[in-house]
Amino acid sequence: QGGSSSVRAQAQSRSEDGPPIAAMTARFKKSRHLRGQISNGRGRIGKHRKHPGGCGNSGGQHHHRINFDKYHPGYFGKVGMRNFHFIKHSKVKPIVNVEKLWSLVSEKTRLYYKEHTEKAPVIDVLQHGYMKVTGKGQLPEQPLIVKARYFTKEAEVKIKAAGGVCVLRA
Repeated sequence: QGGSSSVRAQAQSRSEDGPPIAAMTARFKKSRHLRGQISNGRGRIGKHRKHPGGCGNSGGQHHHRINFDKYHPGYFGKVGMRNFHFIKHSKVKPIVNVEKLWSLVSEKTRLYYKEHTEKAPVIDVLQHGYMKVTGKGQLPEQPLIVKARYFTKEAEVKIKAAGGVCVLRA
């Protein structure tokens, strides 16, 4: 009799794979309370119809223009130029710093060329997945031949200062 605390123990319905979901008890739903009230709390004049303003984003340039202009400026229209055959990877240039160049060859190789200074190792950075050599860090005073598509000025200066050569390749 009117003891709402015991009634609030809601029924637990299980979803197939997740935790139990609390289901609303039917006798507490608002629709039960509104039975017999002709328009079910929706008003006689405006009437509860399906999509009175249109579905979704409709009317953004017409009857919902104020809302779109106020809260979503720039929603309509175009910006920039069209690029018909846009190649996404055309601007990708993986970089390697000067300080990491010797890590592309083994330590044994570095020590071998340290003793045999008449020869220099050829480090082709493209074979290691890099395209551009940048100038961060220091190089040991040991000549080397670096092949890459791009070199920064700083990298070129540091490689040449170590007695090395920069070779451009496609």
